[in-house]
Amino acid sequence: MRLDKYLKISRLIKRRTVAADACDAGRVFVNGAARKAAYDVKPGDILEISFGERSVKAEILDVSENVRKDDAGVMYKIL
Repeated sequence: MRLDKYLKISRLIKRRTVAADACDAGRVFVNGAARKAAYDVKPGDILEISFGERSVKAEILDVSENVRKDDAGVMYKIL
């Protein structure tokens, strides 16, 4: 699954266009390297997202195309 789509489906970022912009600006890192929106994520990858002065680090546990809002939190684990 594309990185920007994963960020939107997992609800780490609210909108896919915002996720794509964050990726293109170099604020999203996967396994320590900045990645573009088209990067293919897989379970076990470590995400780090910079939101201004704050950053979030999470491990991808599951990659699913359709997830209910209540179940989105089980797709990742905050580190």
